[in-house]
Amino acid sequence: MSEHQVRPAGAADQDSLLSVLMLAFSTDPCMRWTFPRPDTFLAAFKPLVTQMGAGLGHDGLFLVEDGTAGALWLPPGVEQDAAAIGAVFDRFVEGGDPEVGAQIGAEMRAYHPHEPHWYLSMLGVDPACQGRGLGSALLKAGLARCDAEGLPAYLESSNPKNVPLYERFGFEVLGRIAPGDFPGLTPMLRPAR
Repeated sequence: MSEHQVRPAGAADQDSLLSVLMLAFSTDPCMRWTFPRPDTFLAAFKPLVTQMGAGLGHDGLFLVEDGTAGALWLPPGVEQDAAAIGAVFDRFVEGGDPEVGAQIGAEMRAYHPHEPHWYLSMLGVDPACQGRGLGSALLKAGLARCDAEGLPAYLESSNPKNVPLYERFGFEVLGRIAPGDFPGLTPMLRPAR
């Protein structure tokens, strides 16, 4: 396997980063449970991910070489704007059980660390390029920063197929968030090294 080049993504890369993440998450169980209609998924994805990436105006954004994979890491002190994320859901989610949504949010907050940490909000690889080590390259780059700062890393895996990958990089499963018919998130923590 060749070594892939990972670089920071700046403001000029925002469209490329959002586009590759949209491709990667187009079949994600949790994302498609939230936005089951293709037109709604396409309309909601970029506004939602911009908010999940805390506005994308920080140094936790990464792309692999030609933009075929990307990651949104939130640095310590950068938090998602729950009200802005809620506004996207209010605009685009049709139907659904508000109690299940509230329970998902409460459980996510309960698992999320309170001490300084890096939060891997999203990592995705263009489906046409999966299986080539691009996700691993992104993880290595982000975790190198965590290790250099002596900080833990946290994520919620929205696809059970990805849990073994994260475990290979030292993440430990903390539990499972799966109320109602929600497909489930797996909160995971990698202790500081």
